[in-house]
Amino acid sequence: MAHDENAPEISGSAARGAQELRVLIGRLRRRVREVAGDDALTPSQVSALTLVGKHGAATASALASAEGVRPQSMAATLAALEQHGLIRRSPDPADGRRQLVTLTEAGQDRIAGDRQAREEWLARALQDRFTEAERRTVLEALALLERLSQP
Repeated sequence: MAHDENAPEISGSAARGAQELRVLIGRLRRRVREVAGDDALTPSQVSALTLVGKHGAATASALASAEGVRPQSMAATLAALEQHGLIRRSPDPADGRRQLVTLTEAGQDRIAGDRQAREEWLARALQDRFTEAERRTVLEALALLERLSQP
């Protein structure tokens, strides 16, 4: 991305905030993923399972593309998820040569359970590690940070 010569310089506080926020989001994402995970699935399997849940029904190649992995890697990951009974593959009604990957009921339950465990951990951490005044400050900061998600 080219620097716009007419754009104002980025302040030190903005640069520092960007770096610290990026690092914090990465750490928090890893910590939240650790909370719900059990040892039965690898991180790539959990990620693929979540991706299948988001897509509803998708081909293995579309999932590989969305995840940024080789189709062979996604095929191996999906095979493991199928062995765990978390996904099913069925012929694509639009093209019988392809298979669509969808969640089984067990896969849906796994995603819902993981989400609930993560949310409970995060709520408990906010309760235990912050005072009421600090939680209000966090909520105010989140309202401000919400602007970053807007186009």
